[in-house]
Amino acid sequence: MPHLSTREFDALVDNAIRRIPRQFLARLRNIAFLVEREPPTRGLLGLYQGRPLTERTVSEPVSMPDTITIYQGPHERLAHDEDDLRRIVEETVWHEVAHYFGLNEAEVLRAERRHNLERLRTMARRNRRVK
Repeated sequence: MPHLSTREFDALVDNAIRRIPRQFLARLRNIAFLVEREPPTRGLLGLYQGRPLTERTVSEPVSMPDTITIYQGPHERLAHDEDDLRRIVEETVWHEVAHYFGLNEAEVLRAERRHNLERLRTMARRNRRVK
């Protein structure tokens, strides 16, 4: 269970944001990424607060930024090592960004399952080539 300084954890989140594919990153507008030590509700790794992109119109006035908050404590308690922590942070950032793009919780979880299945298939193909 890794314990990072606030600065080190912020860097993990920054790196996870940079890993968002360019076509999605370019569409993130008026959104702030925050890091807090602990969530307001037990069990949260991250939280998107705002109005999803799919619910906005071009005639809306400028508003306060939406926020994605990533919670350091639960990530550290969940991770086995620093590589695991990095992976979990990346997955949480993606999860919350998906909410920004309008996916509800069930849709995000289905997309994550498909992604994980594809990752497992890729790993299996690589392992077959190595043997």
